Amino acid sequence: METARSATKELRLRAILDAATELLVEKPTASLNEIAEYAGIGIATLHRYVTSREQLMLQLGLRAAQVVEETISRIPLDEESSETYISQLVEALIPLGDKIYFLAHETSLNYNPEMSAAEEKLKEPIHHMIQSLQRKGHFRQDMSSEWILNVLYSLLFVTWQQVHEGNVAKKSAAALVLETLYHGFKASKL
Repeated sequence: METARSATKELRLRAILDAATELLVEKPTASLNEIAEYAGIGIATLHRYVTSREQLMLQLGLRAAQVVEETISRIPLDEESSETYISQLVEALIPLGDKIYFLAHETSLNYNPEMSAAEEKLKEPIHHMIQSLQRKGHFRQDMSSEWILNVLYSLLFVTWQQVHEGNVAKKSAAALVLETLYHGFKASKL
């Protein structure tokens, strides 16, 4: 019975965090009262899950990292599929735009050791695959794998910012990220 109760509580916390992320992407200064109202709960219920805005922000960041990590873990991480890994990754992450946007814009998370550790953990498989793609000659070897990873990460962040601002259509976002990553801005020669 206790396991069912804690599973229900975990599901409710996830729903609250997902609603809070959605609201904070649109209104970053939303109060805890507004967040509770948007999540369809009372402020007292919200306080049973988080005691402060700072704790809420950390929970939101960790939830975003968890969702991204779960998504990444479903992409095959083997040498045979390495050539399609980056496109699968981008296609899988584009629908998580609110989580990615939140991670990029919530500055209170930048110096939190727990959040930094969660971000590093979710970057590990991507970093590994980038190194594999470099060894196979699909990515340049004269650039560090760390640089390529950070460019990809930054492209995802800026793409979602542009989607959020209405400058890029959500349907074309993944193709734009991949085209920019693989070909940059250089015009093709006629």
